[in-house]
Amino acid sequence: MTSALTGGQALARALAAHGVTHAFGIPGTHNLELYRHLRPYGIRHVTPRHEQGAGYAADAYARVSGRPAAAITTTGPALLNIAAAVGQAYSDSVPLLVVSPGMPLRHPRQYTGLLHEMRSQTEALRGVAAFSHRVASVDEIGAAVARAFTLFRRERPRPVHIEVPLDLLETAEPVAAPRHAPPVGPPAPDQAAVGAAADALRGAHSPVLVLGGGARAAAATCLALAEELGAPVVTTANGKGVVDERHPLSLGVSLHSPAVQKWLADRDVVLAVGTELAESDVWGPLPALTGTLIRVDVDPAQMYAGIPADVALVGDAHPLLDALLAAYREAPQRAARQRADPAHVAALRAARDDETRTRDARWVPHLTAMRRVLADDAVITSDSAQCCYYGALPHLPLGPKGRYLHPTGFGTLGYALPAAIGAKTACPERQVVALSGDGGLQFSVQELATAAHLGAPLPVVVFDNGGYGEIRAEMAARGDSPTAVDLPPVDLPALARAYGGHGAAVRSPGELADALACALDTPGPTIVTVPEETPR
Repeated sequence: MTSALTGGQALARALAAHGVTHAFGIPGTHNLELYRHLRPYGIRHVTPRHEQGAGYAADAYARVSGRPAAAITTTGPALLNIAAAVGQAYSDSVPLLVVSPGMPLRHPRQYTGLLHEMRSQTEALRGVAAFSHRVASVDEIGAAVARAFTLFRRERPRPVHIEVPLDLLETAEPVAAPRHAPPVGPPAPDQAAVGAAADALRGAHSPVLVLGGGARAAAATCLALAEELGAPVVTTANGKGVVDERHPLSLGVSLHSPAVQKWLADRDVVLAVGTELAESDVWGPLPALTGTLIRVDVDPAQMYAGIPADVALVGDAHPLLDALLAAYREAPQRAARQRADPAHVAALRAARDDETRTRDARWVPHLTAMRRVLADDAVITSDSAQCCYYGALPHLPLGPKGRYLHPTGFGTLGYALPAAIGAKTACPERQVVALSGDGGLQFSVQELATAAHLGAPLPVVVFDNGGYGEIRAEMAARGDSPTAVDLPPVDLPALARAYGGHGAAVRSPGELADALACALDTPGPTIVTVPEETPR
């Protein structure tokens, strides 16, 4: 046993022992003992203006860096504030670590009126996290943190919550040496399954790759497989840019397109990597595939969820796809096939765009102008807004060097701005741009203060349609009178200046390109608004 440590010191020590260098959170009455020890253990802290913002920032930090950050809350309402961010991280398989104090160790079950008291924090967080662990001793803190990092490294990464009773945070107890999550290598590929998948690909006449976020670490092998097979590539939102969207074989983010879905249903072999193939990926009912489905996923449950796999490859995509490519190349006989014609792929992209040309015309010229300004490794953070899912996902091409962070599935609003702060914290040398609508931005607009305090260039491009454009359109499609969807105008550039940032209103793609270029070189946040002419 070592010298006695308080729970706050033991928690800071355990985080540092697992490589945590950044935390996002807000100090509160009950978590001050943890804050006392962050700096001595080398953990830098960013203070968002709301706990939900802390969660989104830590989420984006993990996505672009590959390393979990800690999100710190205090008890009660603060922990509930971050719950939406935890739900989003669960939906998108992000290793988000939330730590908080809880009611005292021997706190009675009956309500007593203690500050921030609630019936059960762990029960509340279990509904949105992979697990919520309440420790019962200072010595158990190290084991709880090691448990979290074991999940991050060995299983499908998802958010976890660790609760330390507030009296244990202040109590000094003898503790063991720091516990570490064991290093976990990927399991050896199942050679029989790899062989079956290689046989299916060798016999394919019209193969296709469907790539999700789980394919990102295997981007180079995905491209090699696509070129070896002569197979088109289509991605989910989380898989955007795994294969360069300007590549002749790329259909980009197109699973929502009826034309692409019809084409996909006729492929004789579909290789799906790191994707749920869920309704949130195709924006509706799942397509009826007629060919052989090969699924590659770290989560064995995905093999029978949604569209069941005909050939299941369970494990990390990188070694599995390397083994699959090697097995495919070993066989001397391969089926004669019509390799994908780039002209046909381009025609399919055009068919996808024709389906929504009238709707998307309001965004495409501006997104094209943005693309000319952005570096290849730029990070774009996205909101659950029309300009993002209808606009940027299919129409703002990215490659493997860049990243597009979108709140898929859970579909939270207010993600883009705090996520941009987290991404910029993780990668200060890269361009980071937040993209949002006026409705979504105002869910977390107070984080302009956080961005201004940090001082790094952070453009925030806002397409302003005067409220909740998606819901307005859905009401109109139902024949309803739009209700509660039109918001009074807000001078967002002036609001940015009030927070210590900058702002500009533009009306043309050229003006947007100029304003974005300026914002990328100007310290602090810059809101650039683009008016959106939409039917009422």
